[in-house]
Amino acid sequence: MTKTDTKKRKDGNEKARPSVSKDANRAAGAKLWIVSLGCDKNQVDTQQMMALLSEAGYGFAEEAGEADAAVVNSCCFIGDAKEESIREILELGELKKTGKLKAIIVTGCLAQRYSGEIRESLPEVDAVVGTASFPRIVEAVDEALSGRSRTILDPLKTLPYVPGKRILTHASHYAYLKIAEGCSKQCSYCVIPSVRGRYRSVPEETLIKDAEALAGLGAVELILIAQETTLYGTDLYGEKKLPRLLERLSAIPEIKWIRLMYCYPEEITEELVDAIAGNEKVCHYLDLPIQHASGRILRDMGRKTTRAGLCGMIQRLRERIPDIALRTTLITGFPGETEEEHEELMGFVEEMRFDRLGVFPYSREEGTRAYDMPGQVPKRVKLRRRKQLMELQQRIAFEKAGEMAGKTVKVLVEGRLPEEKTYVGRTYKDAPEVDAYVFFPDRGRSYLSGEMLEVRIRENNGYDLIGDVIDEDESAE
Repeated sequence: MTKTDTKKRKDGNEKARPSVSKDANRAAGAKLWIVSLGCDKNQVDTQQMMALLSEAGYGFAEEAGEADAAVVNSCCFIGDAKEESIREILELGELKKTGKLKAIIVTGCLAQRYSGEIRESLPEVDAVVGTASFPRIVEAVDEALSGRSRTILDPLKTLPYVPGKRILTHASHYAYLKIAEGCSKQCSYCVIPSVRGRYRSVPEETLIKDAEALAGLGAVELILIAQETTLYGTDLYGEKKLPRLLERLSAIPEIKWIRLMYCYPEEITEELVDAIAGNEKVCHYLDLPIQHASGRILRDMGRKTTRAGLCGMIQRLRERIPDIALRTTLITGFPGETEEEHEELMGFVEEMRFDRLGVFPYSREEGTRAYDMPGQVPKRVKLRRRKQLMELQQRIAFEKAGEMAGKTVKVLVEGRLPEEKTYVGRTYKDAPEVDAYVFFPDRGRSYLSGEMLEVRIRENNGYDLIGDVIDEDESAE
């Protein structure tokens, strides 16, 4: 395919020359291969893009080799994510040489952050679409398939959200509800404000309508996500409105669980704790990205918490909601981190006994304040410290799982393993894709995904639990 010349516009976009009918490829039944990389927030963007593309007349291929064009919704949060995005683009580039594929469109964080470099270094890419511009995906695909190169970078103050447009790419009994875009925190290690812009909340009425639509598609669990959910509403309404949003979402009859992710600990208010404790539909589960426990490192990270503050907040949560499950993420090997500070973090994890925990080695990202900080930690040291933290957390998690033996829990059915005649589900303590599972034999019974069951736990297998549906036990007796 030959790329045509373009004229640069002052806003950084490129204006394509007049082309043949943009409907031609759609009318011809052009199919797209969609790749969504990175976080669940990116996944929501992908689902909205797919809805727009489907509405425009495009179909979706089951394999990359069957597609006329590929859309890669990329990630660049850390180095590994950046490499995965580039590797995906290069693999699709090979299909352009040998197969049916005619165009590659790159969207998402990598596209926003490195738009110029992509166009210069990855000639296989036909269009680059920034994070605030994905609602223009149909325009980008149309032009790319017509042989015209595009770079679309709208101002990051724009709220990139498409109300009422979603094609779910996972099981329909749960759904992510992205309640805000961007972040205003300016943590020293993070590129999000530069690639996603400042914090912008999605209007409450839009979210309610979208949640009702997701419930209509079969969702019984809503998972609220944003770069930070706790600040929801501050930009639109002048105050935190997450508690009110939870109340309104819980009024949707079909919704049984509401799960909160990405709650910054310093922004958790008593009103929010009351909303979690007093609403039976809100899972007693909080995802708290604390990153570290050393006071010095927290200051250098630009975090607004201290170890004492974190301990106090976690203690209050557990006092107010005794059965709350706490998930967190940590960064190891931040610039200047000493062995003593690493041991301090180990001690903190031992003391706090989180239910779920993930650890990421610090990724040195250009354009961040931490990039030029002295005391960059060698990769081997970062990986060793990560391994030590994960081994410690594994012991804690296995102990907690073992303590569940004999208890009865409510389980949301995920699916069935036919060869093992076993069903798979999750408790309120487990978010999809990142946490543990509950396994229970079918005993000749059939259950639907999204159904709620009472399961008595027999034992654990590592992180996961094994049990029996209570009504099966009682009928046998």
